[in-house]
This record gives sequence, structure tokens and C-alpha cells, in this order.
Amino acid sequence: MKFVMKKYIFLLSLATCISCTDALDRAPSGNLSLEQVYRDPEQVEALLATCYSLLPSKGCWGWIYVNPYVACSDDGWDSGDNVDGYMSRDVYEDRHFNPATYHALFHFFAEGGRGNLSPNEGVWPLYFTQIHLCNQFIENADNMTFNPTNPREKLVAEARVLRAFYYMELVKIYGAAPIFEKTLALDADYSVLKRSPVSEVVDFIVADCDFALQSGALPWRQASESEAIRATNALCWALKITARMFAASPLHNAANDASRWTAAYQTARDGVAALKANGYRLMLNSEANKELFGDYDAAIYHQLANQSFTTTSGLSWDKETLFQHTVVSWDGNGWHYNYLGPLDGTYSAGTCPTQELVDAYETTDGRPVLDLANPYTDDTHLSPNYNPANTLYNPNDPYANRDPRFYATVLKNGDQILWNNGEPVTVEAYVGGAHEIKTVGEGQMLLKYTRTGYYAKKFVTPGVSSTNQNPRSSPAKIYKLSEMLLNLAEAANEAGQTTEALAAVNEVRRRVSMPDITETDQATLRLRIRNERRVELALEENRYFDLRRWSKPTDNLGKYQKYLTAMYITKNGDDSFTYERKLVRDRERGGWVNRELLAPLHIDEASRMQILTGDNWQNPGW
Repeated sequence: MKFVMKKYIFLLSLATCISCTDALDRAPSGNLSLEQVYRDPEQVEALLATCYSLLPSKGCWGWIYVNPYVACSDDGWDSGDNVDGYMSRDVYEDRHFNPATYHALFHFFAEGGRGNLSPNEGVWPLYFTQIHLCNQFIENADNMTFNPTNPREKLVAEARVLRAFYYMELVKIYGAAPIFEKTLALDADYSVLKRSPVSEVVDFIVADCDFALQSGALPWRQASESEAIRATNALCWALKITARMFAASPLHNAANDASRWTAAYQTARDGVAALKANGYRLMLNSEANKELFGDYDAAIYHQLANQSFTTTSGLSWDKETLFQHTVVSWDGNGWHYNYLGPLDGTYSAGTCPTQELVDAYETTDGRPVLDLANPYTDDTHLSPNYNPANTLYNPNDPYANRDPRFYATVLKNGDQILWNNGEPVTVEAYVGGAHEIKTVGEGQMLLKYTRTGYYAKKFVTPGVSSTNQNPRSSPAKIYKLSEMLLNLAEAANEAGQTTEALAAVNEVRRRVSMPDITETDQATLRLRIRNERRVELALEENRYFDLRRWSKPTDNLGKYQKYLTAMYITKNGDDSFTYERKLVRDRERGGWVNRELLAPLHIDEASRMQILTGDNWQNPGW
């Protein structure tokens, strides 16, 4: 069966979706009863397709082609910061006309498409609609007729994994959530509903994934592009590991229950072993298409971010990606919205890397540039606290001798790219250069320019241009083995398993020829592993959620992103350059206070649930 997703998007509030089943008791065709659907194997498969219909495409389908999770972390600054209607402007200015909308951060969904779906109440009601659909499928499966090629056990396992996926997204964004194992009838007692703590939701996620794994019904990988989004055993392990990490992290483990880190470590250890035993591994630099991505130690790292894990022939070349979407998040136009903006044919520079992200890249001897325990001696980050053990870093030549992943991720002054079918373009990010920082201007022209002195490179295939958009950017890689290895490293360190922590983090580093980390002190190793996550997963969504889960419930994000910096570069008469750190803007950026650790429910949703249950369902501070 070629898996074709149906456009059935239910924009319902939680209270509506769990109580009014009439709207959901129609078949995918819209004119059949569910009893008729259940007798038709093709309609049954279409019914399961509706359970997939709101999987987030991630990547850049956030809001006007900006990835808001990057733009609202300390890794990025959006060039739309002065444009009315841009999400980033309202967050940066700390003005929230509709906090649920802006702090759910505008997920856009497969086949919902830009402009076709605007979740004004956040993703909370949307995901609970999907959970309802999964529950409906699971509990009625005994009454359905299935194709032999897609038997009951397989499709039920898929529905259980999808339910786990949606709950994992809810935990990441909102924290505690009500657990619905079954659909609720119209006459159910809604007064007993409650938001279950994250630890209980995580146990529910793990149970769903264990059911699917133990069923033996799912494959370990999907081989064809059309099936790529379907659930696999690899996705089960990714969800289990991720869920355990969130349950153990300080935001959701205020009592510092060590057993949660032990559980996270054991799950990550077993999961990584199972994935490797079934053919997953880090891709090696020797396997890179060096003609396209270059001959350096991060060529395969760059290629993985840009090419789908399946080829047109349906053969999987990428052994590292555990789960990716089928929709190209940038619709093939990553260059158009998140690249070197001033190029002819582009629209916006999008979210550009900050100086803080650049500071995170070590030098090639494996030493951090800054003191990771206290990277800046001032709140504004204008006074870097250099690591005295690092002798390779030169502030007057700051881009030399850096981790190879830096060169795969960040477009910087002096870089050369190919444009218009092979025309070389040199990046001029210095003051007065063609691609300089601009903070004053209006409309499209200002959107083209960086605010930080850098542009994003990671998700653009080399050689792309306004007239040559192929090969296209890849659908978002939602889970990868490299992330699971870093989860293992973090959990092992927290659980006191130093040897395994070092082995896991160094496996990731060796792929790009970075020296091993050797520190064995838990606190020091914690800092190194966290920095490794930032570098390996740069400009993906992880940093936004990592900063939050690493925070205690009473913390805020001020030390990370209250102030962010840019690199102003002056070209001297002898063609040398002078580098000066400056604030991106001379006042604090919004989005860092305590309440930002979790997204809010829409005020109407929170009010409805308080009326129904008598409890305050809103997250703290909103």
C-alpha cells in the first residue's frame, strides 16, 4: 500500500474533541458510517492515515518559514524581528496577543500546508484530537477488516506509536497532560479529569512503545519514500529514550529522583544497542558525496542534514536517521528563506546563528573556547571568559582551527558558495560588505540581512540557486542515532556510568575527527556533553527544549538568552579584519522569564477545563 495521508484536520478544543464524537464518527470519505468503514480494508487504512495527518513537519514550517524553536533559543536570531505579524517580533518584544499561539510556536503540519492551518489555540487541542483518533482506531480494531499486507497487529501497533508520539510532543511543549487511554463518551464524568505529571505520561508513552516492540509487527526501517513517515521499531526506541530523558531532567524531576536517571540510562543503553543490532549506525565521512558537499571532516554531517534517508530507487543509504517526515519543510526552498539573504532571488535570511552558538564550537584540539561553567563574565555576553587551557583560539582570527561542524553549519565572512549554477560568491559579512549586518530598514530588504554577522548553512545543499533548486532540501530528520548516543552519554553520566558516557559522546565526536573528551568529573563532563549536544544538533529544535528541561521549575533563561550578541567585522586597508562583539540590540530580548519554561494553554481552553474540573489547568505564570 502506498501510504497517502488524508487532509482531515480537526481544529477542536480539548473539551470539544473528547466529548463530541459525532464530528469524528464519520469515515475518511465523509459520507460513510464507521461501521461501513470498518468492513472495507482500504477505508480502514485511510482511517489510520488520519492519525498521521498532524505529524509536525518541523524544520522551517514554523511561521513565515522561520523555525521558531531556533529563533527563540540562544542559537538564533530571526531577521523578521521588526516585521509586524512575524512571531519572532512579538516574542522578542515580550508582547503576547495570543500566548498560546505564539508559545506553541506555530507548528505547521503535513498537508496542512502554510496558510491552510493556523492553530490559534496552540497545538494542545490539535494533538488531543489526534490522540482521540488513535484511541478510536485502537479500541475498534477488533471490528475492522484488514488487508493481509497490513494486518491488524501492524496497524494497531502503528496507532499506539502515534499516540506515544503526540504525547511526547505535548510533554516537550506543555509538560503535564491528561492521559486518555480510551475515547470518552458524551456522558463521561469530565470533572475527574486531571493533568497527570510528566513521569506518569512518560510511563504511558513507554508502555505504548513497548506494546509495539513486543508485537513484532513493525519493521526496523522504512525503505521507500512514500512509507518513510510510518512507525517503526526505531521510532519506538527514539520515543522511549527521549521520554525517559524528559522525566529525569530537572524541570520535571524537582525532587532529583536518581532512579529516573537510572531508568533513562538503562533505556538509552538498551535502545542504542538494539538500534545498532538492527543496522543503524553513524554515517562515516568516507561515505559522503564529497563532490557536492566537499572534502572535509564534516561533509557527511552536512549531507545528512540535506538529503532524504531514501533515494529515488527506494533504497536506504542513510543508516543514521531513525525517523523523518515525508514533507520537505522548506518545500524545496530552504535557500529562499534561510540562507544568504542578499543573493538575487532570495527573500529572507531567516533565522541566523548567534555569536553564542559560534562560541560553542571547540578548536580542533578538542578544547572549548570559553569556560563552559561561566562562559561570559557579564550578563550581556560582551565579555567572553576564555578557557585558559585553549591555546589555538585567536580572537583576531576567530574562525580558524574550529570544530569541522562549524564550517558545515554557519556561513561566515569570507566563505565562498556557489550560486546561479556554479557562480562563486564570497560572503561579505563585514561592515559595508554586500552581506553586512543591517538593523534599520523596512520590509523585504531588511529581511534579507543578518542581525548577527552570520547566516545559516546547515540545511542548504551546496550549489542551490534561484534557478537550480535540486537536489532539494531533506524533510526534517526528527530523530537520529547521533541524538540517541548523546542521550545515552547524558543519562549515563547522571547515573554515574562515566565509562559509558565517555564512549557514547566520543563516538559522535570521532565521526568528525574531534579528539575524545577525557574528563571524568561528573559536573565537568555534564558541561562537555551539553555543549556537544548544542554543536551536533545545532539549528535543530533540540536546544530550545534542552535549555528548558535542564532548568529547575523556579529557574529562568536569563543567563542564556536575555541578551544575545553579534560579530561586527571591519575590513582594514590591508584586507585584514577587526572583530568586535556587540549586542544584537541594546535592550533585552523577550522569551526568557520563568513562565517561558512551558507553553501556555489558550485562555479559553484553560477556562473551560477549570469550569469542568475545578482545577487550574494553566501553566505557571500565564
